[in-house]
Amino acid sequence: MPHSHPINVSLSELHLTGIPGLQHLHHWIAIPFCIMYVVTLAGNGTLLCVIKAEPSLHLPMFLFLSMLAVIDLVMSTSITPNMLGIFWFRSTAISLDACLTQMYFVHAFSVMESGVLVAMAFDRYVAICNPLQYLSILTSPVVAAIGFATWLRGVAFMSPLTFCIHRLPFCGPALVAHSYCEHMAVLRVACGDTAFCNTYSLSVSTYVGSFDSLLIVLSYMLVLRAVFSLSSPEARRKAFSTCGSHLCVMALFYVPGLLSMYMERYCQELPPHVQVLLADLYLLIPPAFNPLIYGIKTKQIRDGALRVISR
Repeated sequence: MPHSHPINVSLSELHLTGIPGLQHLHHWIAIPFCIMYVVTLAGNGTLLCVIKAEPSLHLPMFLFLSMLAVIDLVMSTSITPNMLGIFWFRSTAISLDACLTQMYFVHAFSVMESGVLVAMAFDRYVAICNPLQYLSILTSPVVAAIGFATWLRGVAFMSPLTFCIHRLPFCGPALVAHSYCEHMAVLRVACGDTAFCNTYSLSVSTYVGSFDSLLIVLSYMLVLRAVFSLSSPEARRKAFSTCGSHLCVMALFYVPGLLSMYMERYCQELPPHVQVLLADLYLLIPPAFNPLIYGIKTKQIRDGALRVISR
């Protein structure tokens, strides 16, 4: 049964609809969402514990992987419990401040994840193209500086958008046609001039997606050139295996994310539930699959996990 459209004059709180048009299926949709969240918590938590407990994994590649795991945990936890509350208990109400906080965390950490993926591509470039200088280039201070830069970029890009939306007047039906506080859905509730917020969000999304993707493609083109020059088939196989897992993670992140953003803006004829489901899966699938991909594809992590378990 569809939810009613609550009216809130002061708009101290908003109401999330969940997935528009599929409210009658919320109980069933929540099951795979809950499974993915449990896998996210277990997989990323295990990954962090193994990397921390195994000294042989205290290398730049695995430090970047730890950053990715923390970001995935924060992104998933910022939306999934709230979505499950909507789907199972019809707990649609969320305060305006909590909604803006959730929006900030989701989008800021998405930008941070993109930055970490660029750092991981650079890490593979250095490891394969300059293996003898790997540890002298990617020292602990350099890795920490890269991590801080990715955090700072996410904060710097999202703070103006959040501040802009916070200053907008909200009126009319306090209904956000989404399962979490996605910024475009929140802007539709505003009754002021949203032109700057729309332009800014599109500009940042396009810049982050295109610029970071370009850097990643450039890194892996150089990596592939170096891989094909290796004389040992075993060395080529190991390099392809490592790079393949990275490329899978990056495809899981960028493809649904860019599709979700541009379809919501330019494919208005699509049913709303398709757009919302795509936006949900963009934030749920990569955090669940990232640790599985790395755990299966990366031999050092498999061996490290076995050593930790044996101890």
